[in-house]
Amino acid sequence: MQDSFPIRKIIHVDMDAFYASVEQLDNPELRGKPLAVGGSSARGVVAAASYEARKFGVRSAMSGAMARKLCPELIFVRTNFDRYKEVSTQIRKIFFEYTDLVEPLSLDEAYLDVTENKKGNPSATMIAAEIRKKIKEKTGLNASAGISMNKFVAKIASDINKPNGQKTIGPEEVVPFLETLDVKKFYGVGKVTKEKMYRLGIFTGKDLKGKTFDFLEENFGKSGGFYYKVVRGIHNSKVKPSRTQKSLAAEHTFSENISSEIFMMERLEEIAAEVEKRLQKSKLAGKTVTLKIKYRDFTLQTRSKTLPLFIASKELILDVVKELLFQEKMKESVRLLGISISNLNNETPKKKQAPKESIDVQLKFEF
Repeated sequence: MQDSFPIRKIIHVDMDAFYASVEQLDNPELRGKPLAVGGSSARGVVAAASYEARKFGVRSAMSGAMARKLCPELIFVRTNFDRYKEVSTQIRKIFFEYTDLVEPLSLDEAYLDVTENKKGNPSATMIAAEIRKKIKEKTGLNASAGISMNKFVAKIASDINKPNGQKTIGPEEVVPFLETLDVKKFYGVGKVTKEKMYRLGIFTGKDLKGKTFDFLEENFGKSGGFYYKVVRGIHNSKVKPSRTQKSLAAEHTFSENISSEIFMMERLEEIAAEVEKRLQKSKLAGKTVTLKIKYRDFTLQTRSKTLPLFIASKELILDVVKELLFQEKMKESVRLLGISISNLNNETPKKKQAPKESIDVQLKFEF
């Protein structure tokens, strides 16, 4: 079955080591030095690392203690989100000079659809280069970009020539490109999924493409259908200027590990109050409550329950959290607890689509 779909010109712009780069921009004495943004204490976590620090293996989400062990000369600075938001706003203004179809993913990355753009420029590659140049001129920061016919491939492409580079993958190059990639580079394939794919003999995009839809769905559930499509270049998600919030959460890392469920409930009551506050501010409610537990050894566990009705109050959230907490015995002491609410009342149900067997693209589409 041949199936044709719209070919778009999508740019994924990703700032290079954004938080750390802003700190180095504002503090010249930090330039060229290994830098971590976040907590330096034994309980602290690295929010971002400069490229100088990454050479030592320092990465985001790593404990401050481990980062210090890997790089004894590491300099820690506290996060300054007001400043990061200020710079992010400057960058987004540049995006809107080219298109109104801008979908921010975070403060430091966004998708742009430039199929039809304000400059009348048919080359997405040239537009990406112009945007990166303007970002450098106006903020002093470097950005990388990926350019392709859909969001999935553009995001993968933006990582290829980092830092301060870009990569264009035209329609005729998409499938051959994906076939050569290690599956761990596929956006959405995390550590657990990667290891499962490896066990099943799926190491590259070509290996993935050789599996049937039924096989992937059987082994990976709904995600299997997603993998079946994207490895064939099929990803029809549009750039959405107004992203629908999918979940809302709050969490807390403790100064000392706790093992008593009674103490945990006291902390969870505070976290639930914060979740309630954020739900009220956003005028949202949700059906799915998830309890996040990070143990002393940094292993992470989540427990979820979906209700028949939307909830937003602290009391109802806590009722579900209590049930989840006592669902099974704790493995060991806990260093972090979190609560998230998803399946929100701002979501619209998606229509089921039949799997696409192949793609039919216009190979002369200019990028």
